[in-house]
Amino acid sequence: MTIIGESGRAGLLRRAADLVPVLRENALRSERNRRLADETVQAMTDAGIFRMRVPARYGGYECDGTTMVDVGIELGRGDGSAAFNVAAWWIMTGNVAHFPDEVQDEIFADPDVRICGTLAPTGAATPKDGGIVVSGSWNFNSGAAHSQWKLLSAIMPTADGGAEPIMAVAPIADLTLVDDWDVAGLRGTGSVTTIAEDVFIPAGRYLPVAAMLQEQYASKLNADNPVYRGPMVGPISAATVGKIVGLARAAEEAFFDRLPGRAITNTSYTSQSEAPITHLQVAEASLKTDEAEYHARRIAALVDAKGVSGQPWTMRERAYARVSVGRICQLVYEAVTTLALASGGSSNYSSVPIQRIHRDVQAINLHALNLPANNLELYGRILCGLEPNTFFV
Repeated sequence: MTIIGESGRAGLLRRAADLVPVLRENALRSERNRRLADETVQAMTDAGIFRMRVPARYGGYECDGTTMVDVGIELGRGDGSAAFNVAAWWIMTGNVAHFPDEVQDEIFADPDVRICGTLAPTGAATPKDGGIVVSGSWNFNSGAAHSQWKLLSAIMPTADGGAEPIMAVAPIADLTLVDDWDVAGLRGTGSVTTIAEDVFIPAGRYLPVAAMLQEQYASKLNADNPVYRGPMVGPISAATVGKIVGLARAAEEAFFDRLPGRAITNTSYTSQSEAPITHLQVAEASLKTDEAEYHARRIAALVDAKGVSGQPWTMRERAYARVSVGRICQLVYEAVTTLALASGGSSNYSSVPIQRIHRDVQAINLHALNLPANNLELYGRILCGLEPNTFFV
């Protein structure tokens, strides 16, 4: 379904795989600097990674869910922070593709544009002639240092005396970036806080969140495009899951790279690879990773099929889009934890990748939209015939 066709898709996947050594080489430096290395961002730009959710009329690739999963796996194999930021940039780019076409003309004038953002409505919007004025503070803006625009959410008063959340896009230069990203996992994402002080946003650059959730999008040119059709929860999930599976694959590779010649301290095993416990550990981890990849490909296939057919999503399918992410996080965390605990005390050094992979996977599990327990509860509610207990489904 992707506009670049099968040959273009194959080339994109090759370029993504070729990025793995570059991402790994820069991963520790990104972690120590608490933001992605400029070389990492440039390499991904050159590979066309940031064009994947940009409409074709601007030079983008209009990639489908399956392609995002495939590329996400390769990026996750390379560096969790880089893969996390790319997924966030894909999500925000896809959201902007629902804005009025004239707004897209401005933002996508650079097809390699990067848009950071958060959907939590922690700002306040006040109507003003020709637009709104927004003030507020937003946490967790992954990739802000390398972004040109920010997607933000705020609460705006309505004509009837009530209030509603809106989604708006503003130049990152209009905001203040707070250097407060000092964390345990995903350190290289640079997910800093951003602050807006009376930032003017013209009409067209903001939309009601309720309309977005109900698929009442403002773009006319993208309205019938299978890549941008359907509820937000589907493509957001498809953009998210590949990197998580990729991190599990990276943990496997890191473990087996160190396995030859390793003994198990304080045992009679002079070769860890000959110990039955190692066989059980790697088998369990591998199967859980395979199960996680199954769910990743299943949700991507659902997103792509619904986009082509135009059929409405059932509530169970919407809830599955959420629970698939939670289940993948759960399975990958268990798989990576098994391998990390089998890696010995020497794996605690910063130069050994598996400890960073483990921390990154834990941080991903903590994300509000990823938490396995919350997503399992949501899916169970729907299976029991109850209404969802969240707006994001």
